[in-house]
Amino acid sequence: MSFLIKIRVLVTTLMIALLVPQNMVRAQELEYALELGAMAGGSFYLGDANYSGWYKHLGGTIGATARWNINPRMALKFNASYAGISGDINDTDNKFPTIEKTKFSEPLFDVGCQYELHFWGYGTGTATYKGHKRWTPYIQLGLGGTYCNDTFTMNLPIGFGIKYKIKERLNVGFDWTMRFSLSDKLDGIEDPYAIKSGFLKNKDSYCLTTFYVTYDLCPKLRKCASNL
Repeated sequence: MSFLIKIRVLVTTLMIALLVPQNMVRAQELEYALELGAMAGGSFYLGDANYSGWYKHLGGTIGATARWNINPRMALKFNASYAGISGDINDTDNKFPTIEKTKFSEPLFDVGCQYELHFWGYGTGTATYKGHKRWTPYIQLGLGGTYCNDTFTMNLPIGFGIKYKIKERLNVGFDWTMRFSLSDKLDGIEDPYAIKSGFLKNKDSYCLTTFYVTYDLCPKLRKCASNL
């Protein structure tokens, strides 16, 4: 084999080595490890001044959200939210003659982390052989912190949601969570029944109902052998 032919074989081999991985990357559907975005919606409180009126005294909420995508079926979501909660004892059947404060309206700050479990794999929909779809419902459970009415307490968020991928890196969604706080002081009305409180007994809770938009960052390659 002449020297020129050897050079041609070497160049061809190098071109194949460089081009084939690039073509494989284009053929695979990309995953993204991180989502960042914003959310907005409504909030309401359940407690002594509103013990059963869902979406009564509705307030607003805004915030930022980040999501770490473990895989197409699981994610960890982080949030920082500002909301307004309010209530009025006069709107309930309960009367507390020894309590002077009958109504309240307070700003609330919420931070937390929730584990999301998707009903099916979430992706662009191009990898149909894996069953990944552009939209999926999910359930969530986590741990958070609440600051309201000069009180800081932990909360247990439980909820559900649904998300949809508009484009490869753009997502929209609806998110509903009930935050069960470990305090009875969010409304400033503490223990009006003079009953000893338990872990979640006689505690205040609040709900965040939001719509969000997120953008995908930090791309990673999907492993073809994965069958999530």
